[in-house]
Amino acid sequence: MSFTVWENRTALITGASSGLGADFARHLARAGVHLILVARRTDALEQLRAEIGATATVRVDLISQDLGEPGAAERLYATAKAMGHPVDILINNAGFGLFGEFTAIPPEKERAMIELDVLVPLALTRLFGRDMLDRRVGWILQIASIAGYQPTPLYASYGAAKAFILNWGEALNHEWKRRGVTVSVLSPGITATEFLKVSGQKATRYQRLLMMTSPVVTHVGLQALAKGKPSVVPGLLNKLTLLSNRLLPRVCLPPLVHRLMKNRG
Repeated sequence: MSFTVWENRTALITGASSGLGADFARHLARAGVHLILVARRTDALEQLRAEIGATATVRVDLISQDLGEPGAAERLYATAKAMGHPVDILINNAGFGLFGEFTAIPPEKERAMIELDVLVPLALTRLFGRDMLDRRVGWILQIASIAGYQPTPLYASYGAAKAFILNWGEALNHEWKRRGVTVSVLSPGITATEFLKVSGQKATRYQRLLMMTSPVVTHVGLQALAKGKPSVVPGLLNKLTLLSNRLLPRVCLPPLVHRLMKNRG
């Protein structure tokens, strides 16, 4: 599906310096969408802007900011507003996971994960979403995970955070769709990005079997957003995994998922 329906609109993408965020930017730039790219790594953002500028004529603004800092969402909103370009598309991509037994994960790291994975999307969606509702047009893509569809031992808090994003995003889609604003939720499985490196996990055989590429995953997410779908899971194997989960008694899911998440070489 072509994304030219968004031509000359402006998209703000968090976590845009690499992985899914960078590929969202590439897809949208090819469709003629102007970009506001947000991440901590200024050098990576500059490189991405140079890459996009070599093939597209869209405007690419950069905001170097750590969204994990207190008040970061409000500062980002103010900075974007001062640029003078209404944000039509918001992609809440910034986030990370933590792998390991619950009590082995340092509490400060877990708090930082919950802040970035849950509280920042909440704040940004409220701030930019109000403007979209006033204009009666807008699109917001939330990034969840297939880990949010069931209890996920060894990613217990991360999976719970993504379950929140999934249910919250689908609820907002229903609340706002008659007011001109689409909210879609993309729930990838394991994707070839820096996720595992940051989480502290070595890819299991199961994860290597299901691993998808970032350009494919982001294209599926943007397709869902353009069509107004409340949520989407990319990849046939990921869909089959979730279907099999629905057929099993819920009590069976934690031990099964725990086995799949364990590193066995």
